[in-house]
Amino acid sequence: MDIPAMRANFAKAAAAGDEAPLYFYAHLFLTHPETRSMFPVSMAHQRDRLFAALGEVVARVDDLPSLVPILQQLGRDHRKFGALPAHYPAVGASLLATLQHFDDEWDEQLAADWAAAYELVAQVMVEAAEEASDEPPWWKAEVVSHERRTFDTAVLRLRPEPELTWLPGDSISLESDLRPRLWRYYSPANVPREDGLLEIHVKAHDGGPVSGALVRQAGEGDILRLGPPVGHLAFDPDSDRDLLLVAGGTGWAPVKAVVDQIARHGPPRRVDLFLGARTEDHFYDRAELARLDREHPWLSVTLAVSDDKESDLEHGDVGEVVLRHGPWLSRDAYVAGPAAMVEDTAGRLRASGLRSERIRTEIFAPSRPGPSADGEVTE
Repeated sequence: MDIPAMRANFAKAAAAGDEAPLYFYAHLFLTHPETRSMFPVSMAHQRDRLFAALGEVVARVDDLPSLVPILQQLGRDHRKFGALPAHYPAVGASLLATLQHFDDEWDEQLAADWAAAYELVAQVMVEAAEEASDEPPWWKAEVVSHERRTFDTAVLRLRPEPELTWLPGDSISLESDLRPRLWRYYSPANVPREDGLLEIHVKAHDGGPVSGALVRQAGEGDILRLGPPVGHLAFDPDSDRDLLLVAGGTGWAPVKAVVDQIARHGPPRRVDLFLGARTEDHFYDRAELARLDREHPWLSVTLAVSDDKESDLEHGDVGEVVLRHGPWLSRDAYVAGPAAMVEDTAGRLRASGLRSERIRTEIFAPSRPGPSADGEVTE
């Protein structure tokens, strides 16, 4: 395959903005109308996800050891949409038609390269889906409790059926009848436990249909649907190093799951937790933070505010406060939250000498696409 030519071709379609995904979905629904039922009624929140996912595939197309696990994960995850092997050729035909439409230099060689690449992608995804056929494509989950912590943040506890297992730092997609066929990813704030409950933290975003519905409309007794867990923050259960945990906003959820993992399963180690916010009233889980700090002598909790001059808490961006308490060269670091905070904190840690492979990050942003991407990882 001429990978540079494929990337240049994809860049032309991506440069067309909304026109490319609009063309793709129009072609797909006209040529294969049976696929329309797999997508939400309104496509406004769906269009950009396609090319974001394709962009990740194109970026890794010459790095199969990196690409294949992503495709396998997508293949397993797409079972929740009702995706069947027969749907893949239809999607491939519409993809090639779209790439051709936006490239005046399209030729037979480029068409052959894309066809071969898509065939490989589809094969990996279909095989992964078939290997997961003994698991349900999605789980029912009853809302056991719904706590509105702030005007835009809620903590929900769910009871999945059948039993669902996940790892700290995983994310799980969620769908509600309040917003049918709109799936969004959330990070559990706990690890699996005896009562089977799963806790998620949700922040409502302007224009976020799922997050807004979950915060303002969902209630006890509602039934949600959960997709299979996917790895995001990639907690390392084999390491026994002391931990540095840094979170902002609902990035606290996966970090809380890491604390829960250490508390329940060990191994014993020192854990320093830093949680940042603009003002003190943004700490929506403060009672839980106090409980964890009180019950676990191996855990140290530091809260930092950047814009609250009246607060008695530490002042400054959380990354700045973290370095103030360092050094951290012997730690494994986990950082989750808004992009600016994550990038600033990770950059400061690297500049201080902490090796990059010991820093794991997850960005919680309203525009993140799919599983790759607020208790809400993707809206």
